Amino acid sequence: MKKKLLILFGTLGAILVTAGIVIASLYYIDNKREGFASDFVIYVYPDTTPAQILEELCEEGRALSRRSVERCFRRTGTFEGIKPGYYPVKKSYPSVYVARMLAYGWQEPCNLTLSGTLRTKERIAKVISAQMMVDSLTVATALNDKLFLAEYGFTPENVFALILPDTYQMYWTSSIGQIFDRFKSEYDRFWTDERVKKAQAQGLTKMEASVMASIVAGETLQADEFPLIAGVYLNRLHRGIKLQADPTICFCYDYQLNRVLKKHLNVDSPYNTYKYAGLPPAPINVPSKACLEAVLSPDHHNYLFFCASPEFNGRHLFAATYSEHLVNARAFQRALNRKLAEKKS
Repeated sequence: MKKKLLILFGTLGAILVTAGIVIASLYYIDNKREGFASDFVIYVYPDTTPAQILEELCEEGRALSRRSVERCFRRTGTFEGIKPGYYPVKKSYPSVYVARMLAYGWQEPCNLTLSGTLRTKERIAKVISAQMMVDSLTVATALNDKLFLAEYGFTPENVFALILPDTYQMYWTSSIGQIFDRFKSEYDRFWTDERVKKAQAQGLTKMEASVMASIVAGETLQADEFPLIAGVYLNRLHRGIKLQADPTICFCYDYQLNRVLKKHLNVDSPYNTYKYAGLPPAPINVPSKACLEAVLSPDHHNYLFFCASPEFNGRHLFAATYSEHLVNARAFQRALNRKLAEKKS
């Protein structure tokens, strides 16, 4: 009898030890061990199901143990519901952390980068929706919503001035209101008292500085030319000379022109700076901070004219007098004619 008890206790002890080892192993696998083969990102939309996310976590061998992920999903209630969001998953994360992250909404901020040429609302909507959960129609609607924009002190006509190209960190699930709240916060941060005084020194309001900067942005992609071109247009503005800026004509034609011709200069629009003196009523695109800074701190010179370089390098030739400008313009036209002739031959 005693021997049987010893065998029984020994067997039970072995079972308990084995069970303890198994439990400890599973705990280590689920809670401590690196759970994934590489770093990746999971986007959870409002209509995404936990089952879909489980498959995405385990597809292509991402999860080192599917069973571990499933156990953690059950234990943390992740199968019952997940929170929309942007979730970077690092290979060092154990399964339980990822399950909790999804169940409790521990999302991380992502980058919303606004850069490049932003000259239409459709383009802005596309850029934002490509990086955030909000769809392009919602963004486009907001950009044309008078009541919505009035909360920020802007209108559908001048909203380009509100948006400052930059990289913003915010939650991927941010609402359109939260996105515009951030735009307004950055706009207010940019327009310090010092910058307002610089604008005033040029005879401009903040909005007028944005309008001028948008024209500069439309003229060149060469950052070192921004202050030069800003100086030209400010010289013309201060002397009461029409700005005669081609980008404003392009704006009048919704940027559908391949080339501005003489016939296009007669379009009847307050944005036609060949027809009307002074600045247009609102920005014609979203100017960069560099263009704004160029308007606030322009190069001081006596140039009143500029035209494209005959080298076709994206740069310009500047002139103080119309006769000098004609020389430059003719040089460009000759170079253009040769180029077109070469294409035909």
